[in-house]
Amino acid sequence: MNRKTLVLPAVAGLLTPVLAACGGSSSGGKSGDAIVVGTTDRFTASSEAPAPVDPAYAYDVGTWNILRQTVQTLMVQPRGDGSPEPEAAESCGFTDTGNERYACKLRKDLKFSNGDPVTAAAVKFSIDRARAIKADSGVFALLSTIDTVETQGDNEVVFHLKTADATFPFKLSTPVAGIVNPKDYEKNKLRNGFQVDGSGPYTMQAEVKNNELVKATFTKNPNYQGLLAPKNNTVQLESFADADAMSAALDKGDIDVMTRTMSPDQIRKLQNKTSSNVNLVDMPGLEIRYLAFNTDAPTVKTKAVRQAMAQIVDRAALVAKVYGTQAEPLYSLVPATITGHSNSFFNKYGDPSVAKARTLLSKAGITAPVKLTLHYTTDHYGPATPKEFEVLKQQLNDSGLFDVSVQGTTWDKFRPAEQKGQYDVYGMGWFPDFPDADNYLAPFLDKDNFLGSPYANTEVRNTLIPQSRRAADRLTASKSLADIQDIVAEDVPILPLWQGKQYVATRDNITGSEYAMNSSSTLQLWELSRGVGG
Repeated sequence: MNRKTLVLPAVAGLLTPVLAACGGSSSGGKSGDAIVVGTTDRFTASSEAPAPVDPAYAYDVGTWNILRQTVQTLMVQPRGDGSPEPEAAESCGFTDTGNERYACKLRKDLKFSNGDPVTAAAVKFSIDRARAIKADSGVFALLSTIDTVETQGDNEVVFHLKTADATFPFKLSTPVAGIVNPKDYEKNKLRNGFQVDGSGPYTMQAEVKNNELVKATFTKNPNYQGLLAPKNNTVQLESFADADAMSAALDKGDIDVMTRTMSPDQIRKLQNKTSSNVNLVDMPGLEIRYLAFNTDAPTVKTKAVRQAMAQIVDRAALVAKVYGTQAEPLYSLVPATITGHSNSFFNKYGDPSVAKARTLLSKAGITAPVKLTLHYTTDHYGPATPKEFEVLKQQLNDSGLFDVSVQGTTWDKFRPAEQKGQYDVYGMGWFPDFPDADNYLAPFLDKDNFLGSPYANTEVRNTLIPQSRRAADRLTASKSLADIQDIVAEDVPILPLWQGKQYVATRDNITGSEYAMNSSSTLQLWELSRGVGG
Protein backbone atom coordinates (compact mmCIF):
# COMPACT_ATOMS: atom_id res chain seq x y z
CA MET A 1 0.00 0.00 0.00
CA ASN A 2 0.37 0.79 0.83
CA ARG A 3 -0.93 -0.13 2.41
CA LYS A 4 -3.13 1.47 5.44
CA THR A 5 -4.08 3.77 12.13
CA LEU A 6 -2.07 4.71 14.92
CA VAL A 7 -1.72 4.65 17.67
CA LEU A 8 0.20 3.10 20.43
CA PRO A 9 -0.27 4.87 23.75
CA ALA A 10 3.14 6.52 23.61
CA VAL A 11 2.11 8.66 20.64
CA ALA A 12 -1.65 8.94 20.96
CA GLY A 13 -1.41 12.60 21.86
CA LEU A 14 0.22 13.42 18.53
CA LEU A 15 -2.84 12.55 16.48
CA THR A 16 -5.20 15.43 17.11
CA PRO A 17 -6.36 16.79 13.73
CA VAL A 18 -5.98 20.51 13.08
CA LEU A 19 -8.88 22.24 11.33
CA ALA A 20 -7.99 25.34 9.37
CA ALA A 21 -11.51 26.71 9.03
CA CYS A 22 -12.28 29.49 6.60
CA GLY A 23 -15.65 31.19 6.87
CA GLY A 24 -17.98 31.27 3.90
CA SER A 25 -21.48 30.82 2.65
CA SER A 26 -23.44 27.61 2.59
CA SER A 27 -22.26 25.40 -0.24
CA GLY A 28 -22.57 21.99 -1.84
CA GLY A 29 -25.68 19.98 -2.60
CA LYS A 30 -28.97 19.96 -0.77
CA SER A 31 -29.37 18.12 2.51
CA GLY A 32 -29.89 14.44 1.88
CA ASP A 33 -27.92 14.41 -1.37
CA ALA A 34 -25.04 11.97 -1.75
CA ILE A 35 -21.80 13.33 -0.34
CA VAL A 36 -19.27 13.33 -3.18
CA VAL A 37 -15.63 12.64 -2.32
CA GLY A 38 -12.79 13.21 -4.76
CA THR A 39 -9.56 11.25 -5.02
CA THR A 40 -6.70 10.99 -7.49
CA ASP A 41 -6.39 7.26 -6.82
CA ARG A 42 -6.80 5.33 -10.05
CA PHE A 43 -8.57 1.98 -10.17
CA THR A 44 -7.69 -0.03 -13.26
CA ALA A 45 -8.41 -3.62 -14.23
CA SER A 46 -5.75 -4.95 -16.58
CA SER A 47 -4.38 -8.24 -17.84
CA GLU A 48 -1.66 -7.99 -15.17
CA ALA A 49 -4.17 -7.11 -12.42
CA PRO A 50 -7.68 -8.15 -13.46
CA ALA A 51 -9.10 -8.29 -9.91
CA PRO A 52 -8.07 -4.99 -8.29
CA VAL A 53 -10.72 -5.00 -5.52
CA ASP A 54 -10.70 -8.66 -4.55
CA PRO A 55 -9.70 -8.78 -0.83
CA ALA A 56 -7.31 -11.63 -1.67
CA TYR A 57 -5.46 -9.37 -4.14
CA ALA A 58 -5.91 -5.68 -3.27
CA TYR A 59 -2.88 -4.15 -1.55
CA ASP A 60 -2.75 -0.42 -2.02
CA VAL A 61 -4.36 2.40 -0.13
CA GLY A 62 -6.88 3.22 -2.88
CA THR A 63 -8.40 -0.24 -3.30
CA TRP A 64 -8.29 -0.84 0.44
CA ASN A 65 -10.35 2.32 0.88
CA ILE A 66 -13.05 0.74 -1.28
CA LEU A 67 -12.94 -2.49 0.68
CA ARG A 68 -13.03 -0.74 4.07
CA GLN A 69 -16.51 0.57 3.21
CA THR A 70 -17.93 -2.70 1.91
CA VAL A 71 -16.21 -5.77 3.34
CA GLN A 72 -16.37 -6.37 7.07
CA THR A 73 -13.46 -7.63 9.16
CA LEU A 74 -13.46 -9.32 12.55
CA MET A 75 -11.60 -6.35 14.00
CA VAL A 76 -11.51 -2.66 13.00
CA GLN A 77 -9.51 0.44 13.76
CA PRO A 78 -11.71 2.72 15.90
CA ARG A 79 -12.26 6.44 15.45
CA GLY A 80 -9.11 8.27 16.47
CA ASP A 81 -6.99 5.17 15.88
CA GLY A 82 -5.68 3.08 18.76
CA SER A 83 -5.88 -0.66 19.30
CA PRO A 84 -8.33 -2.58 17.08
CA GLU A 85 -11.78 -3.37 18.43
CA PRO A 86 -14.28 -6.13 17.55
CA GLU A 87 -16.32 -5.36 14.41
CA ALA A 88 -17.91 -8.43 12.82
CA ALA A 89 -16.83 -10.14 16.02
CA GLU A 90 -18.60 -9.69 19.33
CA SER A 91 -15.35 -10.49 21.09
CA CYS A 92 -11.82 -11.56 20.21
CA GLY A 93 -8.71 -12.38 22.20
CA PHE A 94 -5.72 -14.60 22.79
CA THR A 95 -6.67 -17.65 24.81
CA ASP A 96 -3.15 -18.72 25.75
CA THR A 97 -0.18 -17.06 27.43
CA GLY A 98 2.05 -17.49 24.39
CA ASN A 99 -0.03 -15.42 21.93
CA GLU A 100 -0.42 -18.41 19.60
CA ARG A 101 -4.16 -19.12 19.85
CA TYR A 102 -6.64 -16.38 18.97
CA ALA A 103 -10.40 -16.88 19.20
CA CYS A 104 -13.26 -14.71 17.92
CA LYS A 105 -16.97 -14.99 18.57
CA LEU A 106 -19.20 -13.50 15.86
CA ARG A 107 -22.03 -11.05 16.48
CA LYS A 108 -25.45 -12.67 16.56
CA ASP A 109 -27.55 -12.66 13.37
CA LEU A 110 -24.75 -11.15 11.28
CA LYS A 111 -25.70 -10.97 7.59
CA PHE A 112 -24.16 -10.22 4.24
CA SER A 113 -25.76 -7.36 2.33
CA ASN A 114 -27.93 -9.83 0.38
CA GLY A 115 -29.34 -11.29 3.59
CA ASP A 116 -27.24 -14.48 3.71
CA PRO A 117 -25.93 -15.30 7.19
CA VAL A 118 -22.30 -14.57 8.03
CA THR A 119 -20.99 -17.70 9.70
CA ALA A 120 -17.74 -18.96 11.13
CA ALA A 121 -17.45 -21.11 8.01
CA ALA A 122 -17.56 -17.98 5.84
CA VAL A 123 -14.79 -16.42 7.92
CA LYS A 124 -12.65 -19.53 7.57
CA PHE A 125 -13.37 -19.66 3.83
CA SER A 126 -12.31 -16.04 3.39
CA ILE A 127 -9.05 -16.31 5.34
CA ASP A 128 -8.08 -19.68 3.84
CA ARG A 129 -8.93 -18.38 0.36
CA ALA A 130 -6.50 -15.45 0.59
CA ARG A 131 -3.77 -17.73 1.97
CA ALA A 132 -4.31 -20.32 -0.75
CA ILE A 133 -4.48 -17.94 -3.73
CA LYS A 134 -1.22 -16.24 -2.68
CA ALA A 135 -1.74 -13.33 -5.07
CA ASP A 136 1.37 -11.72 -6.50
CA SER A 137 0.46 -8.45 -4.77
CA GLY A 138 1.94 -10.07 -1.64
CA VAL A 139 -1.02 -9.17 0.57
CA PHE A 140 -1.39 -12.78 1.75
CA ALA A 141 1.84 -12.38 3.72
CA LEU A 142 -0.15 -10.46 6.35
CA LEU A 143 -1.69 -13.83 7.24
CA SER A 144 1.61 -15.73 7.20
CA THR A 145 1.67 -16.51 10.92
CA ILE A 146 -1.58 -18.50 10.67
CA ASP A 147 -1.14 -22.27 10.82
CA THR A 148 -4.78 -23.38 10.73
CA VAL A 149 -8.23 -21.84 11.05
CA GLU A 150 -10.78 -23.80 13.09
CA THR A 151 -14.52 -23.27 13.42
CA GLN A 152 -16.49 -24.16 16.54
CA GLY A 153 -20.15 -24.11 15.65
CA ASP A 154 -21.55 -21.32 13.49
CA ASN A 155 -20.31 -18.40 15.55
CA GLU A 156 -16.77 -19.05 16.75
CA VAL A 157 -13.48 -19.02 14.86
CA VAL A 158 -10.13 -20.06 16.33
CA PHE A 159 -6.82 -19.12 14.73
CA HIS A 160 -3.90 -21.39 15.56
CA LEU A 161 -0.66 -19.52 14.85
CA LYS A 162 2.70 -20.94 13.83
CA THR A 163 4.47 -18.64 16.24
CA ALA A 164 3.61 -15.92 18.73
CA ASP A 165 2.26 -12.81 17.02
CA ALA A 166 1.16 -9.93 19.23
CA THR A 167 0.27 -7.95 16.09
CA PHE A 168 -2.31 -10.49 14.93
CA PRO A 169 -5.39 -8.51 16.07
CA PHE A 170 -4.21 -5.64 13.84
CA LYS A 171 -3.89 -8.01 10.89
CA LEU A 172 -7.48 -9.15 11.33
CA SER A 173 -8.52 -5.51 10.84
CA THR A 174 -7.03 -5.34 7.33
CA PRO A 175 -9.05 -5.97 4.14
CA VAL A 176 -7.17 -9.18 3.28
CA ALA A 177 -8.99 -10.63 6.30
CA GLY A 178 -12.31 -9.32 4.97
CA ILE A 179 -15.24 -11.71 5.16
CA VAL A 180 -16.71 -12.65 1.78
CA ASN A 181 -19.67 -14.82 0.83
CA PRO A 182 -18.59 -18.21 -0.59
CA LYS A 183 -21.50 -17.85 -3.04
CA ASP A 184 -19.87 -14.76 -4.59
CA TYR A 185 -16.17 -15.67 -4.50
CA GLU A 186 -14.50 -18.80 -5.82
CA LYS A 187 -12.22 -20.68 -3.48
CA ASN A 188 -9.12 -20.77 -5.66
CA LYS A 189 -9.69 -17.95 -8.13
CA LEU A 190 -9.71 -14.18 -7.92
CA ARG A 191 -12.90 -12.29 -8.74
CA ASN A 192 -12.17 -10.12 -11.78
CA GLY A 193 -13.56 -6.65 -12.23
CA PHE A 194 -14.93 -4.16 -9.71
CA GLN A 195 -17.86 -5.93 -8.08
CA VAL A 196 -17.61 -6.12 -4.29
CA ASP A 197 -19.99 -7.89 -1.93
CA GLY A 198 -19.70 -8.14 1.83
CA SER A 199 -21.32 -7.29 5.14
CA GLY A 200 -19.73 -3.86 5.67
CA PRO A 201 -21.50 -0.55 6.32
CA TYR A 202 -22.14 0.08 2.61
CA THR A 203 -22.94 -1.70 -0.61
CA MET A 204 -21.18 -0.44 -3.74
CA GLN A 205 -22.24 0.26 -7.30
CA ALA A 206 -19.32 0.75 -9.69
CA GLU A 207 -19.28 3.04 -12.72
CA VAL A 208 -16.60 1.71 -15.07
CA LYS A 209 -15.20 3.23 -18.26
CA ASN A 210 -12.41 1.67 -20.33
CA ASN A 211 -11.62 -0.82 -17.57
CA GLU A 212 -11.29 1.98 -15.00
CA LEU A 213 -13.49 2.58 -12.00
CA VAL A 214 -14.38 6.25 -12.32
CA LYS A 215 -17.06 6.46 -9.64
CA ALA A 216 -18.10 4.24 -6.76
CA THR A 217 -21.49 4.86 -5.14
CA PHE A 218 -21.68 3.60 -1.56
CA THR A 219 -25.19 3.09 -0.19
CA LYS A 220 -25.89 2.38 3.46
CA ASN A 221 -26.28 -1.36 4.01
CA PRO A 222 -29.56 -2.04 5.89
CA ASN A 223 -28.25 -5.43 7.05
CA TYR A 224 -25.06 -4.04 8.56
CA GLN A 225 -24.29 -4.84 12.19
CA GLY A 226 -21.02 -3.72 13.68
CA LEU A 227 -19.05 -1.10 15.54
CA LEU A 228 -19.34 1.64 12.92
CA ALA A 229 -22.25 4.10 12.79
CA PRO A 230 -22.71 5.61 9.29
CA LYS A 231 -23.81 9.24 9.47
CA ASN A 232 -25.01 9.36 5.87
CA ASN A 233 -27.06 7.27 3.49
CA THR A 234 -24.98 7.63 0.33
CA VAL A 235 -21.41 8.60 -0.51
CA GLN A 236 -19.87 8.76 -3.97
CA LEU A 237 -16.13 8.34 -4.46
CA GLU A 238 -15.04 9.95 -7.73
CA SER A 239 -11.62 9.35 -9.30
CA PHE A 240 -9.89 12.31 -10.99
CA ALA A 241 -7.04 12.25 -13.48
CA ASP A 242 -5.02 14.75 -11.48
CA ALA A 243 -5.05 17.07 -8.47
CA ASP A 244 -5.90 20.16 -10.53
CA ALA A 245 -9.08 18.57 -11.92
CA MET A 246 -10.09 17.46 -8.43
CA SER A 247 -9.48 20.93 -6.98
CA ALA A 248 -11.53 22.57 -9.75
CA ALA A 249 -14.42 20.22 -9.01
CA LEU A 250 -14.31 21.21 -5.34
CA ASP A 251 -14.29 24.92 -6.20
CA LYS A 252 -17.32 24.49 -8.46
CA GLY A 253 -19.21 22.45 -5.88
CA ASP A 254 -19.22 19.30 -8.01
CA ILE A 255 -17.63 17.46 -5.11
CA ASP A 256 -17.90 18.06 -1.37
CA VAL A 257 -14.65 16.58 -0.12
CA MET A 258 -11.12 16.44 -1.56
CA THR A 259 -8.81 13.73 -0.24
CA ARG A 260 -5.55 12.27 -1.38
CA THR A 261 -3.63 13.44 -3.13
CA MET A 262 -3.42 17.22 -3.27
CA SER A 263 -0.34 19.03 -4.54
CA PRO A 264 1.91 20.95 -2.14
CA ASP A 265 0.91 24.19 -3.89
CA GLN A 266 -2.80 23.46 -3.45
CA ILE A 267 -2.30 22.77 0.25
CA ARG A 268 -0.32 25.97 0.74
CA LYS A 269 -3.01 28.02 -0.98
CA LEU A 270 -5.75 26.51 1.16
CA GLN A 271 -3.70 27.10 4.31
CA ASN A 272 -3.20 30.77 3.44
CA LYS A 273 -6.81 31.60 2.59
CA THR A 274 -8.60 33.91 5.01
CA SER A 275 -12.04 33.77 3.41
CA SER A 276 -13.42 30.76 1.62
CA ASN A 277 -16.18 28.20 1.69
CA VAL A 278 -13.57 25.43 1.91
CA ASN A 279 -12.08 24.04 5.12
CA LEU A 280 -8.69 22.31 5.25
CA VAL A 281 -8.05 19.62 7.85
CA ASP A 282 -4.39 19.03 8.68
CA MET A 283 -3.79 15.71 10.41
CA PRO A 284 -0.81 13.52 11.32
CA GLY A 285 0.10 10.83 8.82
CA LEU A 286 2.10 7.64 8.76
CA GLU A 287 2.86 7.64 5.04
CA ILE A 288 6.51 7.13 4.12
CA ARG A 289 8.43 7.33 0.83
CA TYR A 290 11.55 5.41 -0.04
CA LEU A 291 13.84 4.13 -2.77
CA ALA A 292 13.93 0.36 -3.17
CA PHE A 293 16.67 -1.69 -4.80
CA ASN A 294 16.66 -4.91 -6.78
CA THR A 295 19.71 -6.22 -4.96
CA ASP A 296 20.29 -8.84 -7.67
CA ALA A 297 20.64 -6.18 -10.40
CA PRO A 298 24.27 -5.72 -11.53
CA THR A 299 24.17 -1.92 -11.13
CA VAL A 300 23.28 -2.00 -7.42
CA LYS A 301 24.23 -5.54 -6.38
CA THR A 302 27.34 -4.26 -4.63
CA LYS A 303 26.36 -2.93 -1.22
CA ALA A 304 28.81 -0.03 -1.48
CA VAL A 305 26.78 1.49 -4.35
CA ARG A 306 23.64 1.53 -2.23
CA GLN A 307 25.57 2.84 0.77
CA ALA A 308 27.07 5.63 -1.34
CA MET A 309 23.58 6.72 -2.37
CA ALA A 310 22.54 6.71 1.29
CA GLN A 311 25.58 8.85 2.05
CA ILE A 312 24.76 11.44 -0.64
CA VAL A 313 20.98 11.90 -0.48
CA ASP A 314 20.10 15.06 1.43
CA ARG A 315 16.63 14.42 2.84
CA ALA A 316 16.25 17.84 4.42
CA ALA A 317 16.97 19.61 1.13
CA LEU A 318 14.67 17.23 -0.75
CA VAL A 319 11.77 17.88 1.61
CA ALA A 320 12.38 21.65 1.67
CA LYS A 321 12.42 21.96 -2.13
CA VAL A 322 9.43 19.74 -2.84
CA TYR A 323 7.14 19.44 0.17
CA GLY A 324 8.06 22.19 2.62
CA THR A 325 6.32 21.80 5.97
CA GLN A 326 4.10 19.01 4.61
CA ALA A 327 6.75 16.32 5.19
CA GLU A 328 9.74 15.53 7.39
CA PRO A 329 13.04 13.74 6.65
CA LEU A 330 12.99 10.06 7.57
CA TYR A 331 16.07 8.13 8.69
CA SER A 332 14.50 4.71 9.13
CA LEU A 333 11.76 2.60 7.62
CA VAL A 334 9.85 3.13 10.88
CA PRO A 335 8.35 6.64 11.23
CA ALA A 336 9.39 8.81 14.15
CA THR A 337 5.94 8.64 15.78
CA ILE A 338 5.84 4.83 15.98
CA THR A 339 7.09 2.97 19.05
CA GLY A 340 10.38 1.25 18.19
CA HIS A 341 11.63 3.94 15.79
CA SER A 342 15.39 4.39 15.55
CA ASN A 343 17.28 6.96 13.45
CA SER A 344 19.44 4.18 12.08
CA PHE A 345 20.43 5.85 8.80
CA PHE A 346 21.47 9.09 10.48
CA ASN A 347 23.39 7.16 13.12
CA LYS A 348 25.35 5.36 10.40
CA TYR A 349 25.79 8.02 7.72
CA GLY A 350 25.36 11.34 9.52
CA ASP A 351 25.10 14.41 7.32
CA PRO A 352 25.36 14.02 3.53
CA SER A 353 28.99 13.70 2.41
CA VAL A 354 30.33 13.23 -1.12
CA ALA A 355 33.80 12.51 0.26
CA LYS A 356 32.55 9.62 2.39
CA ALA A 357 30.53 8.26 -0.54
CA ARG A 358 33.60 8.40 -2.79
CA THR A 359 35.57 6.42 -0.21
CA LEU A 360 32.86 3.77 -0.02
CA LEU A 361 32.93 3.25 -3.80
CA SER A 362 36.73 3.33 -3.96
CA LYS A 363 37.18 0.69 -1.27
CA ALA A 364 34.73 -1.57 -3.12
CA GLY A 365 36.57 -1.11 -6.40
CA ILE A 366 33.62 0.65 -8.05
CA THR A 367 34.50 3.07 -10.85
CA ALA A 368 32.55 6.33 -10.83
CA PRO A 369 30.27 7.55 -12.19
CA VAL A 370 27.79 4.73 -11.61
CA LYS A 371 25.06 4.84 -14.25
CA LEU A 372 21.53 4.32 -12.93
CA THR A 373 17.89 4.95 -13.80
CA LEU A 374 15.50 5.90 -11.00
CA HIS A 375 11.97 4.74 -11.78
CA TYR A 376 8.83 6.29 -10.30
CA THR A 377 5.08 6.14 -10.80
CA THR A 378 3.47 9.21 -12.32
CA ASP A 379 -0.09 8.86 -11.02
CA HIS A 380 -0.14 7.10 -7.67
CA TYR A 381 1.67 9.12 -5.00
CA GLY A 382 0.72 12.66 -5.91
CA PRO A 383 1.63 15.37 -8.42
CA ALA A 384 4.89 16.33 -6.68
CA THR A 385 6.55 12.96 -7.40
CA PRO A 386 8.24 14.01 -10.69
CA LYS A 387 9.82 17.03 -8.99
CA GLU A 388 10.97 14.84 -6.12
CA PHE A 389 12.83 12.56 -8.51
CA GLU A 390 14.37 15.46 -10.37
CA VAL A 391 15.78 16.68 -7.06
CA LEU A 392 17.13 13.20 -6.24
CA LYS A 393 18.67 13.01 -9.71
CA GLN A 394 20.37 16.37 -9.25
CA GLN A 395 21.74 15.47 -5.81
CA LEU A 396 23.28 12.24 -7.06
CA ASN A 397 24.62 13.69 -10.32
CA ASP A 398 26.07 16.77 -8.62
CA SER A 399 28.25 14.46 -6.54
CA GLY A 400 30.07 13.36 -9.69
CA LEU A 401 29.79 9.77 -8.47
CA PHE A 402 26.58 8.89 -10.30
CA ASP A 403 25.13 9.35 -13.76
CA VAL A 404 21.41 9.19 -13.04
CA SER A 405 18.38 9.47 -15.28
CA VAL A 406 14.73 9.25 -14.18
CA GLN A 407 11.76 7.57 -15.81
CA GLY A 408 8.08 7.84 -14.87
CA THR A 409 5.43 5.20 -15.56
CA THR A 410 1.73 4.94 -14.77
CA TRP A 411 0.89 2.78 -11.77
CA ASP A 412 -0.92 0.07 -13.73
CA LYS A 413 2.33 -0.67 -15.58
CA PHE A 414 4.79 0.41 -12.89
CA ARG A 415 3.67 -2.01 -10.17
CA PRO A 416 3.75 -5.19 -12.30
CA ALA A 417 7.16 -4.22 -13.71
CA GLU A 418 8.53 -3.63 -10.21
CA GLN A 419 7.17 -6.97 -9.01
CA LYS A 420 8.88 -8.73 -11.92
CA GLY A 421 12.25 -7.21 -11.00
CA GLN A 422 12.46 -5.02 -14.11
CA TYR A 423 13.67 -1.94 -12.17
CA ASP A 424 17.06 -1.69 -10.49
CA VAL A 425 16.09 1.34 -8.38
CA TYR A 426 12.55 2.61 -7.93
CA GLY A 427 10.51 4.89 -5.72
CA MET A 428 7.62 3.66 -3.64
CA GLY A 429 5.35 4.83 -0.85
CA TRP A 430 3.91 2.95 2.09
CA PHE A 431 0.72 3.52 4.04
CA PRO A 432 0.78 1.13 6.99
CA ASP A 433 -1.62 -1.77 7.23
CA PHE A 434 -1.63 -1.21 10.99
CA PRO A 435 0.22 1.12 13.39
CA ASP A 436 3.11 -0.99 14.55
CA ALA A 437 6.81 -0.99 13.68
CA ASP A 438 6.44 -4.59 12.51
CA ASN A 439 4.36 -3.35 9.58
CA TYR A 440 7.17 -1.10 8.37
CA LEU A 441 9.70 -3.92 8.49
CA ALA A 442 8.22 -7.37 7.81
CA PRO A 443 6.41 -6.39 4.56
CA PHE A 444 9.79 -5.39 3.07
CA LEU A 445 12.19 -7.85 4.70
CA ASP A 446 10.31 -11.08 5.39
CA LYS A 447 9.70 -14.00 3.06
CA ASP A 448 7.02 -13.27 0.42
CA ASN A 449 7.61 -9.56 0.94
CA PHE A 450 5.44 -6.86 -0.64
CA LEU A 451 8.17 -5.74 -3.06
CA GLY A 452 9.15 -9.19 -4.24
CA SER A 453 12.67 -8.15 -3.22
CA PRO A 454 15.46 -10.71 -3.53
CA TYR A 455 17.15 -9.27 -0.44
CA ALA A 456 17.16 -11.76 2.43
CA ASN A 457 18.82 -11.51 5.84
CA THR A 458 18.51 -14.69 7.87
CA GLU A 459 18.96 -12.96 11.23
CA VAL A 460 16.13 -10.57 10.45
CA ARG A 461 13.77 -13.24 9.12
CA ASN A 462 14.48 -16.13 11.45
CA THR A 463 15.32 -14.38 14.71
CA LEU A 464 14.55 -10.69 15.00
CA ILE A 465 11.09 -10.48 13.39
CA PRO A 466 9.72 -13.50 15.32
CA GLN A 467 11.37 -12.19 18.48
CA SER A 468 9.72 -8.79 18.14
CA ARG A 469 6.30 -10.35 17.60
CA ARG A 470 6.46 -12.24 20.89
CA ALA A 471 6.31 -8.98 22.84
CA ALA A 472 2.72 -8.08 23.71
CA ASP A 473 4.05 -4.85 25.23
CA ARG A 474 5.53 -3.25 22.12
CA LEU A 475 7.99 -1.21 24.16
CA THR A 476 9.74 -4.42 25.10
CA ALA A 477 10.18 -5.22 21.38
CA SER A 478 12.28 -2.10 20.85
CA LYS A 479 15.66 -3.84 21.01
CA SER A 480 14.75 -6.36 18.29
CA LEU A 481 13.18 -3.63 16.17
CA ALA A 482 16.22 -1.35 16.51
CA ASP A 483 18.53 -4.21 15.50
CA ILE A 484 16.46 -4.74 12.33
CA GLN A 485 16.66 -1.06 11.48
CA ASP A 486 20.43 -1.05 11.98
CA ILE A 487 20.80 -3.99 9.59
CA VAL A 488 18.72 -2.15 6.99
CA ALA A 489 20.97 0.91 7.34
CA GLU A 490 24.04 -1.27 6.85
CA ASP A 491 22.76 -3.29 3.86
CA VAL A 492 20.50 -0.61 2.30
CA PRO A 493 17.99 -2.81 0.47
CA ILE A 494 15.71 0.20 0.96
CA LEU A 495 16.57 3.88 1.40
CA PRO A 496 13.94 5.80 3.43
CA LEU A 497 13.38 9.42 2.37
CA TRP A 498 10.54 11.14 4.21
CA GLN A 499 7.30 10.80 6.13
CA GLY A 500 4.33 13.01 5.37
CA LYS A 501 1.34 14.72 6.85
CA GLN A 502 -2.07 14.37 5.25
CA TYR A 503 -4.90 16.69 4.41
CA VAL A 504 -8.61 16.68 3.68
CA ALA A 505 -10.41 19.68 2.16
CA THR A 506 -14.18 20.00 2.48
CA ARG A 507 -16.89 22.48 1.58
CA ASP A 508 -18.19 24.18 4.68
CA ASN A 509 -21.48 22.31 5.01
CA ILE A 510 -19.76 18.94 5.50
CA THR A 511 -19.23 17.70 9.04
CA GLY A 512 -17.05 14.88 10.33
CA SER A 513 -14.11 15.80 8.10
CA GLU A 514 -11.67 15.57 11.01
CA TYR A 515 -12.39 11.84 11.15
CA ALA A 516 -12.79 11.24 7.41
CA MET A 517 -9.26 9.87 7.15
CA ASN A 518 -7.17 8.20 9.82
CA SER A 519 -3.41 8.42 10.20
CA SER A 520 -2.85 5.64 7.66
CA SER A 521 -4.91 7.39 4.95
CA THR A 522 -7.84 5.04 5.47
CA LEU A 523 -11.04 6.74 4.30
CA GLN A 524 -13.76 6.53 6.93
CA LEU A 525 -16.64 7.68 4.77
CA TRP A 526 -19.17 6.69 7.40
CA GLU A 527 -18.03 9.70 9.48
CA LEU A 528 -19.18 12.29 6.93
CA SER A 529 -22.51 14.08 7.06
CA ARG A 530 -24.09 17.15 5.57
CA GLY A 531 -24.67 20.04 7.95
CA VAL A 532 -25.31 23.75 7.51
CA GLY A 533 -22.66 26.05 6.09
CA GLY A 534 -21.98 29.29 7.84
